[in-house]
Amino acid sequence: MNPRRNRRPPRTPGTPFPGPPGAPDLSRRRAMGLLGAGGAAAAGAVLLPGCGLGTGSIAGGENGAGEVTGAFDWRKAEGAEISVLQTPHPYQVAFQPLLAQFTELTGITVNADLVAEADYYTRLNTELASGAGNYDAFMTGAYFIWTYGPPGWMEDLRPWIDNESATSDEYDFDDIYEGLRTSTSWDFTTGSPLGTGGQWAVPWGFETNVICYNKAEFDRRGIRPAETFDELRELAVDLTDRSENTYGLAFRGSRSWATVHPGFMTQFTREGCVDYTLEGDRLVAAMNSEAAVDFTRKWVDLARDAGPTSWTTYDYPDCTADLGSGTAMMVYDADSATYPQNIAGNSAEAGNLAWHPGPAGPDGNYDTNLWTWSLAMSSASRNKLAAWLFIQWATGRDAQSQAVQTGELGFADPTRESVFEDAFKAGLGEFSGYQETFERVIDSTRIHFTPQTQFFENTENWAVALQDIYAGDDAGERLDALARASTDALDTE
Repeated sequence: MNPRRNRRPPRTPGTPFPGPPGAPDLSRRRAMGLLGAGGAAAAGAVLLPGCGLGTGSIAGGENGAGEVTGAFDWRKAEGAEISVLQTPHPYQVAFQPLLAQFTELTGITVNADLVAEADYYTRLNTELASGAGNYDAFMTGAYFIWTYGPPGWMEDLRPWIDNESATSDEYDFDDIYEGLRTSTSWDFTTGSPLGTGGQWAVPWGFETNVICYNKAEFDRRGIRPAETFDELRELAVDLTDRSENTYGLAFRGSRSWATVHPGFMTQFTREGCVDYTLEGDRLVAAMNSEAAVDFTRKWVDLARDAGPTSWTTYDYPDCTADLGSGTAMMVYDADSATYPQNIAGNSAEAGNLAWHPGPAGPDGNYDTNLWTWSLAMSSASRNKLAAWLFIQWATGRDAQSQAVQTGELGFADPTRESVFEDAFKAGLGEFSGYQETFERVIDSTRIHFTPQTQFFENTENWAVALQDIYAGDDAGERLDALARASTDALDTE
């Protein structure tokens, strides 16, 4: 028996931009310890995941949308003051100068509290579980809804969106890409797909996971990006020259759940693999299927033969830094992570980079996993109308159009089709292949994980399994062990 399989891996801090921070450390078993004796009542809410809850508040409040009547008016909550919890990020940075415009439009004062990404979700967990309502709105990733939604910590925004008294007729929620809208909606029932149930957040910015490559070097060699996974493996090996400290392909490999969701999950899905299957009302892990074992073995071989020599420590900033320095010839990760590397002054290879959808699946599909930073409302907020007006404004067409044009760090990608087609596309002249790649994958870009309340623990264990296979474990045996443990975790929650 390999002792590593029985050792809980250390938590790996998350990433500030654009990848998500580390997973929330708030399972039902940990809630009491985190909150202390004084938080016992709030912790009880953690005992409810999977029961179809999430429509109310642990503080006992009801969704406030029905209380808003009359004609829509941006100044309906004039004089209100709201607090918003955020973590520093190019989306947040791009919107910060625009807050004065929001206050002028609405008469609402916004207090934005910024928390470093390493501490962000610990702070947010404690706040939401307490039911104190200190923050009216907050930034979140879609996967975190699977933790925060079932206990009732989040306001269902669908009644707000549908209420013409609370939402401008110019808002056009359907202008947000469908894969993003569904990624932030779930009914909390085991086996139900995303896009069911409430709308727990509104996407604010997002990323697809594709290939960014050094076009100048490709042109010099007279080569083109790979169109199949086998071609990618061969190309990456050909581009690797350890004597020159250059290698073919960078992708994440650290002991973090965030290793699994970008390039790995995208190609895993394109190759016809799934993480879980539903057998009756029971989720059964399927990352040990014959196709999944074959793909995983090839993926790890790719890391060994054509990846960074310290792959097991790599997160997205390492990957993009190697691309920008000319050390890595390709990166398989978030398009909005590689985007800043092509901005003049940001890297040595700025202006030399280009984008490609990455290998299609055997059937030609371009299924692509996404991450989205979104804005959500605390169900314990005492300023719900003002909070909704803020979320509506920040995710609306006008504010987002300004943000993508003024964000110094590169606000990519906008969540609205109209903004991409107008304001964002207008600035893509020096970003070869970015538009074409985006348009190729956007219709099949969504969250390809099966929603489940043990997501963070199970995907972190998945990342550890990848490292174990990299270290020499048999892929089939290791993935069998992972699948058993992942299924058991859901059975005993």
